[in-house]
Amino acid sequence: MTLRNERVRKELMRDISEILRKEIRGLAGVVSIVDVEVAHDNSFARVIYSVLGSEEQIEKTKEIIEKSTPKIRFEVGKRIRLRLTPELKFVYTDSLEKGSRVSELINKISRGEI
Repeated sequence: MTLRNERVRKELMRDISEILRKEIRGLAGVVSIVDVEVAHDNSFARVIYSVLGSEEQIEKTKEIIEKSTPKIRFEVGKRIRLRLTPELKFVYTDSLEKGSRVSELINKISRGEI
């Protein structure tokens, strides 16, 4: 990955997080952008995100993000100076949920509950 791609990746992570927090209404649970994978020519970006919440909140958030992808891309285009705004593909991962469970288990072990 080139230095330019890395800068674009970091800027996309920051901007998409902010857009989700401020512009997209109805999100349930806590949404976190885990990573963004950018194509070498910046034409495509895979946004990997996680949601901390109940199963119902996760499904609702997935639907809202899927429906809001064009709006998110438009907002990204206004914020990032690129010749072409990357096409965005959102991919859900449950890494926050798994991390939370592992942390909870470690706390229980340290308290002697397990």
